[in-house]
Amino acid sequence: MKSFLIVGLGRFGSSIAKELCDLGNEVLAIDIRDERVQVIADQVTHAMMGDARDPEVLRSIGAGNFDCAVVAIGNDIGSSALMTMNLKELGVPRVVSKAHGEDHRKVLEKMGADLVVIPEQEMAERLAQNLSNTNIINFIELSSEYSIVERKVPQSWVGQSLIDLGVRAKFKLNVIAVRQPGEEMIVAPGGAYKLGADDTMMVLGRNTSIEHLDDK
Repeated sequence: MKSFLIVGLGRFGSSIAKELCDLGNEVLAIDIRDERVQVIADQVTHAMMGDARDPEVLRSIGAGNFDCAVVAIGNDIGSSALMTMNLKELGVPRVVSKAHGEDHRKVLEKMGADLVVIPEQEMAERLAQNLSNTNIINFIELSSEYSIVERKVPQSWVGQSLIDLGVRAKFKLNVIAVRQPGEEMIVAPGGAYKLGADDTMMVLGRNTSIEHLDDK
């Protein structure tokens, strides 16, 4: 179990805080607005109202003892930069900060952020990549790292069984269902199932593995 400090409880921060807690981690969520704190209080380990721009507030909650801090405030460059700097100076090993553009990213990196994310841009890029891939029929983004895609069977897979392909071991993917033309979807096909040229398959895995599937 890891410990996370989430600063800022807008949609982005709240979603991360709840997901990390659901995954079994210890999460302290903090926001300057009491109404946001109250909304998430029952869904994370701890939630409190406070101004994370003040290093004394961060020091009082033991910010330096957390494994990772997420600065989820993206609209105010000054505030997010100050919080990022304060967290690094307090000794937080890993600080992830949200930005709303490339200029903001550069500022946060100079303040010591270990990772800067631009959620809207990164989601748009991933969507564009998926839509431009003619093998992708549909996709569902589960998180920033994992998705389920419905796609055509790669030509090199046709006629081979799932167990012979070693989909999990070699490709780090799970084929969770297969749809044959004019037939009902086969959920959780067995390892002996041989893929047809006209089949479509539902694949679960990391976005990086899915995106490079046709390269292998």
